[in-house]
Amino acid sequence: MPATKVAKKPVTKKHIAKKPAAKKHTAGKSKRISLPEIRMKAQYLGIDPGKMKKPELIHNIQVAEGYAPCFGTSGSHCDYTDCCFIQDCLKS
Repeated sequence: MPATKVAKKPVTKKHIAKKPAAKKHTAGKSKRISLPEIRMKAQYLGIDPGKMKKPELIHNIQVAEGYAPCFGTSGSHCDYTDCCFIQDCLKS
């Protein structure tokens, strides 16, 4: 018995499923911290961010957390691997 052909319906936009956006692999990487997040962290530590610029604010946070105020001075290497600012620091 010969196979019968089935008429296909035309494909419209509503029939095309959108592919979900690809997620970037971030395992093992720390994300960069935004300025509003840095200001919130400063306030949590009792530091008034006022109109401080980002490096000055981060230096004050580092001192409050017991680190040396070294943000932006390390070049391409930092021994404080647990510092939450390391991603920004090594890129500045």
